[in-house]
Amino acid sequence: MTDTLRVARVAAQAARDKRGQEVVILDIRKISLIADYFVITHGTSTTQVQAIAREIEEKVAEAGGRLLRREGYASARWVLLDFGGVVVHVFLEEDRRFYDLERLWADAELVELEA
Repeated sequence: MTDTLRVARVAAQAARDKRGQEVVILDIRKISLIADYFVITHGTSTTQVQAIAREIEEKVAEAGGRLLRREGYASARWVLLDFGGVVVHVFLEEDRRFYDLERLWADAELVELEA
């Protein structure tokens, strides 16, 4: 799978499947070299954060994507999944509010999620 938007959409849908809250995809291609897209979501418990992260890893792998790096899984307050051109952030709700990546990356374009 080389289409980073497709990877981002698969990750976003996987997060929704595990009831991830306020799932967003940010297109950061014009403003950063870090990645093409960020997917951001949160869960209401550390157990849910881990479940969301596992589902995303599984669904992206099934679609042919490859996880390059995972950070924060044990504490499950902010799990970062690096798929190369797509970086997924799965937060615990209060940590998402604190770090407020959407505000930090406010110049990014919001990608509409598929229904």
